[in-house]
Amino acid sequence: MLKIGTFTTLTTLTTLTTLTTQMNQQTVLVTGATSGIGLMIANKLHENGFKVFGTGRYPEKHNVPFELLPLDVTSDESIKKCIELLLTKTQALDVLINNAGSSLGGAIEETPVEQAQKLFETNFWGVVKITKAILPLMRERGSGKIITIGSYYGLIGAPMVGYYSASKHALEGLFKSLRLEVKQFNIQVSVIEPSFYKTNIAASGERVAVTIPGYDRIRKRVMDFVRQAITTAQTPEPVAGLVLKIINTKEPKFSYRIGRNAWFLPALQFLWPKRFESVYLKMLKF
Repeated sequence: MLKIGTFTTLTTLTTLTTLTTQMNQQTVLVTGATSGIGLMIANKLHENGFKVFGTGRYPEKHNVPFELLPLDVTSDESIKKCIELLLTKTQALDVLINNAGSSLGGAIEETPVEQAQKLFETNFWGVVKITKAILPLMRERGSGKIITIGSYYGLIGAPMVGYYSASKHALEGLFKSLRLEVKQFNIQVSVIEPSFYKTNIAASGERVAVTIPGYDRIRKRVMDFVRQAITTAQTPEPVAGLVLKIINTKEPKFSYRIGRNAWFLPALQFLWPKRFESVYLKMLKF
């Protein structure tokens, strides 16, 4: 039988272990965590002992093992309320993962500027605003990681996704600059550039309402190519695993490309642009 003193000692040790774990437990905020890559990232981190807060427009509609906070990244008021709510639940944020985003398909000529601006409100300005809201917390603390889910379309140009590609290019430029600005505060900035994975972003994204017949042939080729690429792609577990790796890396690099052709096509476009165009159009069977 355990003596009272022994039992008290064990209880004390258990309490101290629990407190130490809580103190060492990193807190992560994942935007767009109700589906696709964001959900998989949030689940992966939760399973690995992180304190995870996800966000979604309608958190009450989702049953997940981590806490969901309401957030619309296109709304300044929603961002303000989300951060205020977050700070009632945690005193510090170790990692911000910018994942919320949307897609837009259509030729540049036929896409209304208003529709393109709406995409940028989510994919670019939404990311900017949530990042700016989090930066003071990390700067004052003197540490943090910001990981943004970009796209290999942010490294290449491709037909029928011009504005989506532009929004992801914009993120690349912004976070390259931010990385240098906040290095002095021990804040580390990385961007993941995945190619195709099995998600619903293409199916749930927007398309132009009124099309120009002259673009119909290449539109069909692109749609067939994307449909086939997503059908044959794997689920995004590797992206979630990569996020975990970056968090656990003492000094992560800026760019992480992952997935089929995520290295080959950007390198080819940079080193041999004319060859890239030929290869890409051949992939589209155009």
